[in-house]
Amino acid sequence: MSDIKVAPSILSADFAAMGEAIREIERAGADLVHCDVMDGSFVAPITFGGQMVKNIRKITELPLDVHLMIEHPQTQIKFFADAGADVITVHYEACKKISPCYLKETLELIKSYGVKCGAVINPDTPAECIFDVLDLCDMVLVMSVFPGYGGQKFIPATLENVKKLRAKAHLLDIEIDGGITADNAQTVRQAGANILVAGSAVFGAPDKAAAIAAIRGSV
Repeated sequence: MSDIKVAPSILSADFAAMGEAIREIERAGADLVHCDVMDGSFVAPITFGGQMVKNIRKITELPLDVHLMIEHPQTQIKFFADAGADVITVHYEACKKISPCYLKETLELIKSYGVKCGAVINPDTPAECIFDVLDLCDMVLVMSVFPGYGGQKFIPATLENVKKLRAKAHLLDIEIDGGITADNAQTVRQAGANILVAGSAVFGAPDKAAAIAAIRGSV
């Protein structure tokens, strides 16, 4: 398993001052920038598209971790690859509604652009549902809240998915997203997650560097 990394979610940042928000988390020691893309269909809210990612790419060298909470993700892969995404993750739940092979095809499409790829599962989706695509994935993302809104409470039962995935793929990056705080981060790390997404726990903290260090477990 790789070193523990923290990926602040810009969903919790001030969109009117996004440039400074990115620079601030970079100075605070963030490892990745987590970009939550929502389409108003797969989840109710609408956030932003490829243009936001393209603009962020200009101001940071941190890896851009683009989480597509959208229907028909294949239609958007080129936009985010061209915008500078370093990794693009897509939901098993969105893909299975289209066809049994749509997730595999989408992961292969992402890789064809030279971008890392990953599969995402919601809290009520068993980890076993993505076992057959783990060999294609550079990362898997376990949702520890139901996607759509920031600031939700962490669902402890989702750690079972983390444990199952870690047991199945010892060296794979396992990311977890939803309700992550300094208080539960140790339990999450012990379950096997090595990339922790945190929104309000970072952007709402008076000392962002201390918040990131606490979530990483380096204090």
